[in-house]
Formats: sequence, C-alpha cells, structure tokens
Amino acid sequence: MGPDKGRSEMPLLKQCKQRASDVIEQESGHLHALSQGIWRTPELAYQEHTAHQLLSSFFSSRAWQVQPHYHLDTAFRAHWTSEPTDCPRLHVGFLCEYDALPELGHACGHNLIAEVGAAAALGLRAALESVQPPRHIQITVLGTPAEEDGGGKVDLIKAGAFQDMDVVFMAHPAQDDAAFLPDVAVHDVTVKYYGKASHAAAYPWEGINALDAAILAYNNISVLRQQMKPSWRVHGVIKNGGVKPNIIPSYTELEFYLRAPSRKDLAELQEKASACFTAAATATGCKVELCFPSHDYYNVLPNNTLAKAYIENGKQLGMQFTNDDLVLNALSGSTDFGNVTFEVPGIHPYFYIGSDALNHTAEYTTASGSEEAQFYTLRTAKSLAMTALDVIFNPELLESARHDWKMMKDIEEEINSGVTNKARESSSGAGCASC
Repeated sequence: MGPDKGRSEMPLLKQCKQRASDVIEQESGHLHALSQGIWRTPELAYQEHTAHQLLSSFFSSRAWQVQPHYHLDTAFRAHWTSEPTDCPRLHVGFLCEYDALPELGHACGHNLIAEVGAAAALGLRAALESVQPPRHIQITVLGTPAEEDGGGKVDLIKAGAFQDMDVVFMAHPAQDDAAFLPDVAVHDVTVKYYGKASHAAAYPWEGINALDAAILAYNNISVLRQQMKPSWRVHGVIKNGGVKPNIIPSYTELEFYLRAPSRKDLAELQEKASACFTAAATATGCKVELCFPSHDYYNVLPNNTLAKAYIENGKQLGMQFTNDDLVLNALSGSTDFGNVTFEVPGIHPYFYIGSDALNHTAEYTTASGSEEAQFYTLRTAKSLAMTALDVIFNPELLESARHDWKMMKDIEEEINSGVTNKARESSSGAGCASC
C-alpha cells in the first residue's frame, strides 16, 4: 500500500494533521533559513526592517496576499482564504515576533517565534488545500513588532487588526514545554529628575543634586519591597547618573518595570511606586517627571480548551510537558500577547529548544540560533497547526474555547473593576506627568 493510499484511508481530520506536519517538514530548510536570517540581523523594537522584508518576501513567494507596513512600518499582514462556501467564515490567526534585545541580540528567541508562526500557517494552509474544508477559512499571519519594548500588538489592536479573528496562536521559546505559564501585567515608567548644576567642590550649596534624588528613589523602591505582595515585581536601572564627579548632576533618569498578576494589582503597585519617586524629589528639592513610554501589557488569559487540545497534539509528536509546580506556578515574563487575549481567544504556549540556558542571556542567544533548536521549533509549529485544525473541524471545541475566553475575561473585568482612573489613563499609551 503506497503512502497516498494510506493517507486517503485515514479519518479526514487525522489526514489533514498529517498533511500539515508533512509540509512543515518539507519546508524545514526554507524555514530554518528564514529564522537564521532574522537571528543573524538582530533589530530593536520598531526597527525590524530586515525581518520585515524577509517575512514579507517569504509569504509573497508562496502566493499569500501580503500587506507590508501594515499600520506600522515594520508590521505586515499575510492572508489566505479558502474557496467560499455557504458556511460562515472562520478566521484563524498566527502571530510572528522578531525584535531583539539591546546588546544580547535574539536572547529571547523571537527568530524562532517568527519561524513557528510562519511554519504553522504554511502547514494549515496546505492541509486545507488538500481537502474541502468544513467551513470558509481565512488564515492570517500578523507580523507584530516591538514586543520587547513598546507593544506592537497593542498598536495593532488599536488599529483594528484583531477585530474579526476567531482564534489566534503563537508560541514562545523557554526551558520547558508548557501549554500555559502565568505571564503577568507590566507597567513601564521612566523617572526624570531635574536639579541644578554647580561646582561640587567650590560651591556645592548652590546645586540641587538630581543624582541624590535618583539614589533615594532606587532605595525607596528597595525599602518598599518589604511590603510588596509575593507576586509583585519591580526592577529598574539608572540610565543617566550625571556627567562628571566635580559637577553636581542637574539631570538623572531611571527606568522601572512594575509587574503584577492583574491590572488591579498593577494599579496599586503603580501608586506605591509613584509615591517613592515623588518623595525623592521632595527630599532633594528636585522636580520629577514620570513618563510612560510604552503601552501597559495585560496578563495572558488562559484558555483551557485550546491548551488541552494543544497538549494532546503535542504529546502525539513526542512533547513531554512539564508538571513541575515551580515552573507552572512561578511568574513568567510579560507580553503584549496578553492584550490580544482580551480581544480574541488564543494560546501562547512555551516550548523547549534543546537548551537549559535562561532567556535574556548570551547563552540563550546562542541556543536560539542553533541547529538543535530547529527540531523543537518545527514540532511546536506542527502542534499549533494541528490544534487549529481541531478548531476548524470541531465546532463544539470552538464554542468551548469561546466560552472559556468569555468566562476568563468576565472574571478579569470583575477583578479589575477597581482600577483607578489615573491607572487607566497611564495604561492607554505614552505620556508624562510632572510633580
């Protein structure tokens, strides 16, 4: 019995899953080259011009309808639509990230995120082209810049890019395979202190020391940690500490990330942190400016239905999902995919890439560009494509995923109902406030 005959005798859904996996494997060389092209040319947020060009060309060459510079200079939209039917359209989205970190390059493996999104979309399309889909299907791949700094997905949400999607998928490199890890909400604040310069030896009393304010602010936050909830995180750097030791600094600048499991907790933490920053200004006589250069990132809403389907497909491919409570319950990072999950049902699983190196280290940069990472990356793409096929072929699963999404969203809205107007205003985008 030949392979084609064997496949034709499979149940239709199983046949489609096999087809998706086969095509991803067939395209492995091109997908690896795509990932390597991005990895070798690390680009910062909103500056991912090479990655944008590589991905846009990749999909254009495979007869996808591509919109480059989609609402953002380095975002793109590629889509494919099946033959129309009398059934309602089902719109499936895959997301690609591709920005890098300063100095470290792709130390969070965003080149692999881009590869997973591209591979899963190719596999799903090929599977649907080989049969008559049960519904009219649209597949959209969104290139989403600036996850590490800025929040490109939030920009795209505001532009309406997710309005008609039914379900959305992406996956992120890590140290384990996990269908869900608790990504938390984050608020980015830049603190600027304005003092007065003077000769530090001859007449220091004429100066107002902005570095003293910065040091006090840093120490105030450190003291605050004793009263912080275990799930809260605050971490920052002094980006500008002055010019020379013999000049009293007239200007200093710090940047802090504030993280918490919910927007309500984040608003409370933000209020406490702001008091630390303004107190330092009062104590030193400086003026302080609090700026919010990036969008707030929301926590990722879990979707048990989609996670369960992903795990079942992953296990068929040999994934060994972690059951370590320290991993599953520990706080992960933050991602603007969290904001997406408040707009449309979706999942953001994590995947092992063959290394125990930790994200945001030079060792992880090496791991994300390694040959070994390719097997795990393509396996993850196959599992995502297979899960998308489950959604397409099983209307009850889609309804269950929608129910999970609505339930979790309602719970979050209830939790966050006490968020202050001030926090809502700062979370809406960039801005500054002076004290």
